[in-house]
Order: sequence, then C-alpha cells, then structure tokens
Amino acid sequence: MNADASAADTGADPLPEGGGTGRLILLTTSHRIAPGLLSWPAWQVLRAADRVLSADPAHPQLPYLREAGIEVEAASLAARELVDYCVPEARTAVVITSADGESALTDGLARLAGSGRETMPDLELLPGSYDLPGARLLDLVQVMDQIRAECPWSSIRTHQDLAKYGLEEAYELVEAIEAGDRDELREELGDVLLQVVFHARIAQDDPEDPFSIDDVAGTIVEKLVHRHPHVFGDEAAETPEDVKAHWLRTKAEEKQRQSLTEGVPLGQPGLALAAKLASRARTVGLEVALPAGEGIGYELLAMAVRAERDGVDPEAALRAAARAYRDAVLAAEGAAG
Repeated sequence: MNADASAADTGADPLPEGGGTGRLILLTTSHRIAPGLLSWPAWQVLRAADRVLSADPAHPQLPYLREAGIEVEAASLAARELVDYCVPEARTAVVITSADGESALTDGLARLAGSGRETMPDLELLPGSYDLPGARLLDLVQVMDQIRAECPWSSIRTHQDLAKYGLEEAYELVEAIEAGDRDELREELGDVLLQVVFHARIAQDDPEDPFSIDDVAGTIVEKLVHRHPHVFGDEAAETPEDVKAHWLRTKAEEKQRQSLTEGVPLGQPGLALAAKLASRARTVGLEVALPAGEGIGYELLAMAVRAERDGVDPEAALRAAARAYRDAVLAAEGAAG
C-alpha cells in the first residue's frame, strides 16, 4: 500500500493522469478534528473522484460532504469489486475509512497485488485531516466521561474521595523524577493528569456551581498569559530573575493577599512547609527571627530555613538521604540473611 501524502506536501494535483489502470484512494480522517475540516488535496480528490464510498453510514464526515455536493455511497465493497471498478475504465474510487480502519479491504488488496496475476489500480493512502498537538487529551476526556457515566465506582466518587489519590500520585511523580526513569515518568504524569480530568468531570456534575475541563484549561491559560507579559505582551525579561519578578508582581496583583503566608498549604510535609515560608519571606526581603524553642522540631526548622537560603530543597535532600538509608538497610539485611 503506497501512503502517498506528497500531494498534501507539494500542492500538486492529487489526480494526475495515470497509466490507464485507475486509482483507489483510502481517505483517512481524524475523529479528533471537527468534521468537514479536510485538507485541500482531500477536497480535490473527493470532487474529482468517479465514486466515493463509506462503509459507515453514520460517518461524521458524510453530512458535510453531501452539503458540499459530493455524493457518497453507504456501501462496503470487497477488494475484488473495487479493483474491477477502477481498472477497466481507469476510474478513481475513494473509500472514506472508518474509525476502526478497513482491515478486510486492505488485506484483500494486498492478496490481489501480491498474487502477481492482477492488474491493479494505483493504491494510495491520503490523510484528509491530521491530529493537532494535544489531540489525545480529547480521547482522555471522552474516556473519563464514559467511565463516570457507566462505572459503578467512579460514578459516585467525590472530590473528597479522590483527595488522597492526588497526594499519592504527586509523590509517585516526584519519585519517578528523582529516579530518572523515563518510562515511569511518562506513566506517573498520566496518573497525575487523570486526577485533574477526574476532578473536572466530578465538578461538571455539581448542581450549584458546575465547571468542566474546558473551564479548568481556560483558567490556567489565562493565568499563564497574564503572568508572562514578556512572552505575550510588551514587557522585557532577559534573565530568570526578571521572569520571577514578573510572576510575583502579577500574582500579587491577582491575589491581593494581606499576608505572604496566604496560599501556603499547611498540610504539606514539614520541611517543604518551612522552606516555602522562608522563601516567601526572603523574596520580599522580610527579616524574620527564627522562633526560640527546644527540641528537634526547632532544629529541623532552622536547618530547613538555612537550606532554602543556600538554594537547597530540604525535602528533596532528606528524601535522597532516606533512599541512601534504605539501601543501607537492604545491605544490612543481605549481610544478615
């Protein structure tokens, strides 16, 4: 099967004069692109073809093709029938493929072509539409919607039910990053993304204040654009420090907080909490004396503040040390066992 996308790349006529054996074109489309949005070579082929067929009478492209004056037969012809149609009169037939593909047809064409005894039309695969970056996110939204509607467990979950999973998946993502495992990183990013989509789908069902994944995405897009005036506006930022200054200034304008401690989640791990508070105070130039007290807690607080000042993430540093301790435990177990 010759996947001929050269017409789309070069702008050449997709229906050149052939060798007198006709053409059989399989036209593929993406279900992630709005129906009717086809490439120009696809429209040229469809308008010039002698026959256009679709095995799926409910194919989403069909209403738009018919509206454009293109007659589409809801029929599924075998490879033999299509070859016999194209070859004798050098005709062109276009088959609009279904979402599941046309494996029976392509297998049949391969058998005929491979026999060496058949005169075959020119066989081509023409992409009519292409997925945009991020198109598979639409699949995730669709799958999550079906799960929410049909799964007995997922259909009754609440935000509160899922809260612990959000924490677990975030920690597993951090672990994958620190381990440097690319496969694990890809999987854990997907698990974190699932939490976002799942929560957004639950929110969609709220009777008083519903919102959807589109609202979530729209909110973060607006925030990113607003906080990057050096990218989307006229302000300049030459260094990472300039970018951070832009970010902090616009964030302060948005939040209108009365204290730099607002927005710091107190439920995060203790070292991370101490470092975050220290970072907030240091960023605005606020000198804060460490509280006096006895015990390991105050010692850890002082160490966390010092680590943050020196550019060290105390939580990550402790995890690295803990992993080394785990390895030592494993070694001790091996020596003892």
